Amino acid sequence: MANTETSLKECLASIEGATGVALVDYTSGMALGTLGGSKSFDLSVAAAGNTDVVRAKMRTMEHLGLKAQIEDILITLSDQYHLIRLLSGRSGNGLFLYLVLDAKRANLAMARHQLKKVEEDLEV
Repeated sequence: MANTETSLKECLASIEGATGVALVDYTSGMALGTLGGSKSFDLSVAAAGNTDVVRAKMRTMEHLGLKAQIEDILITLSDQYHLIRLLSGRSGNGLFLYLVLDAKRANLAMARHQLKKVEEDLEV
């Protein structure tokens, strides 16, 4: 089991093209930890904004009567991928990992696989 800081470091070190990562509480919109980003890309602001994406998708699923669980949400930009992975299990309720990838360097399938592995090892 890994703590938040170790898990965030693992994301940046092991996921090709990763430029930033955050652990986010989507009930409050607060980032519980961030690593990476840049002066022009504030991870805390992006993480808080993406809580709206998660909430909207959960609301839509509820209205549709869908019982499935969200694994991840992908947002593609011209030069970046934003991957939102909801944490499963008791300790992860209400949390998601938010990963920003450089689209030119990232392998999206491998990034999803690695992020799932980090999630499984994360102890909150």
